[in-house]
Amino acid sequence: QGETDCPGWALNLEEEAADEESGNPPETAETTMAETALYIFTSGTTGLPKAAVLSNKRYLLTATLSAKGGLQCDENDCIYLCLPLYHGTGLFLGVGAACCSGASMFIRRKFSASSFLPDVREHGATCFIYIGELCRYLLNTPVQPDDFKNPLGTMMGNGLRPDVWHEFKNRFGVKRIAEFYGSSEGNVAFVNFFNKDCTVGVCPLPHALVKYDVDADEVVRNEKGFCIKTDKEEPGLLLGKISRATPFEGYTSSDATDSKILRDVFKKGDAWFNTGDLLKTIDAGFGMGLDHYQFVDRVGDTFRWKSENVSTNEVGEIINIHPQVSMCNVYGVEIPRADGRAGMAALTLAEGVDSLDLESFSNHVNKEMPPYARPVFLRIHPEMDTNSTFKMVKGDLRKQAYDLEQVDDPVYVMKPGAKRYELLDAAYLATIQAGEAGY
Repeated sequence: QGETDCPGWALNLEEEAADEESGNPPETAETTMAETALYIFTSGTTGLPKAAVLSNKRYLLTATLSAKGGLQCDENDCIYLCLPLYHGTGLFLGVGAACCSGASMFIRRKFSASSFLPDVREHGATCFIYIGELCRYLLNTPVQPDDFKNPLGTMMGNGLRPDVWHEFKNRFGVKRIAEFYGSSEGNVAFVNFFNKDCTVGVCPLPHALVKYDVDADEVVRNEKGFCIKTDKEEPGLLLGKISRATPFEGYTSSDATDSKILRDVFKKGDAWFNTGDLLKTIDAGFGMGLDHYQFVDRVGDTFRWKSENVSTNEVGEIINIHPQVSMCNVYGVEIPRADGRAGMAALTLAEGVDSLDLESFSNHVNKEMPPYARPVFLRIHPEMDTNSTFKMVKGDLRKQAYDLEQVDDPVYVMKPGAKRYELLDAAYLATIQAGEAGY
């Protein structure tokens, strides 16, 4: 086949459209910006995934923001896309930017760290849509002296952590990183327009960071019942003000929509979208009078691992099905040089069970959960701690994590690439704490 021939597995859209009308269908004149463009399912941060409503207006705003403000691309650019297109980052920032700017797309069915640079060079990719984990995987590939010799100049995405930011930028010769923060359903977003390092950028929309008690899993309010704004560089729960200019379009379920709205935040009758995320301000220099921000963590009954938000309730329900488990408490713990928090489950065994059958339990976890949701650590706990309302307490468990000096209970670990839990010993703990375990 010649270079311009259409491969046998593809359709030549130019030929397919040759006999079609060149003008817009008459229905397009009746379509409004407020109408629903599509539904996109969330990762399920507080339960099962919810169908978030996305209007034509918000889709076009996001796509234009990516094309003009983030990637700054045009018809001479090629966007490298290896994220699934049911993922908001790939669909809105990648495909949307291409449609708005005329840039071409190189779409890969599945991410491959070893094929990344050869693909970029072969297809002249100048832009890259990423999530932080992809960048970490790429840094783990063997270093080559010419890694920086490629056409890639700009990238846009989320989750690129400060500990790998500079290394990635320098190694691959990237000139511009437009890190962003946002969600499919949210009414507030941040973009690193000014190409500052280690920040999600600025936000011109009305928002606030308020004090949040992570251990109690609740917003802190003052004696008058109102939320308290955080100090500079203090992590706080991000809220987006709901107004006519910044509506919260919500979900297909009205109950789910109401659950994400905080009311009487700073005055009686006001309403704010609860992002469920902790952010903090940082000093990153010029920002047109706007603060720069940095993502800190998720709050509540979730942990973020492998760039996915995982509901601890759902993980717990699956674990509790195992016949040897009486009750479990799932939470997130930090691993050095790994993004987000890894899952850890404290288990109490069923009556009459002296020890957990690791083979059976490992098979159960591998069968019932996707890789990112599987707990990395297990702790066999004799009795589950609960508060006065019988809600399981996570605070002390999070703090102790898998530190064998603080935990007297048996602790098990699922090593990278393994399919079976094994006892965590001091030697492997040292490897984890040194950031050399490969998570």
